[in-house]
Amino acid sequence: MNDTSQHDALKHGDDHSVVRQDTAPDTTMAIVVYALHLAGIVTGGVTSLVGVVIAYVYRGKGPAWLDEHYRYQIRTFWMAVLYFAVSGLLTLILIGFLTWLLAIIWLVIRCVKGLRALHEKRAPDNVDTWLV
Repeated sequence: MNDTSQHDALKHGDDHSVVRQDTAPDTTMAIVVYALHLAGIVTGGVTSLVGVVIAYVYRGKGPAWLDEHYRYQIRTFWMAVLYFAVSGLLTLILIGFLTWLLAIIWLVIRCVKGLRALHEKRAPDNVDTWLV
C-alpha cells in the first residue's frame, strides 16, 4: 500500500491498514538544554535560564525516558542556582571559591551523565539525587 492509499484508508476509517512509526523521538532539544547548562558556566547562568525554560516547555511531550531528561535538567538548574548562590555568599569567607569550583565540577558531571544517557536512549540515573 503506498502512502496515498494509506492516508486515504485512514481518512475513510479503514482499520485494515497499518501505519508504522519507526522514528525515534527527537532528542535535539534535550541536547540543546544540556549544552545551554554547560555554556552557563561562562555566561553567568544566562544560557542555563534559557535552557530551563526550554526544558519546562518540552517536558511531558515525549516518551517517559525523555521526559525524565527534562525533569533532570530542571532539577539541575534549580540545584545549581542554590549551589552557586551559597558559594557566592561563602566567598565572603574565602571558602566560596572552593565551593564554586566544586559546583562547576558537579554541573559538568551531571550534564555529561545526562548526555551519555540521552545518547543511549534511556533516562538518566538518579534523577532525584542532589549529588551527581
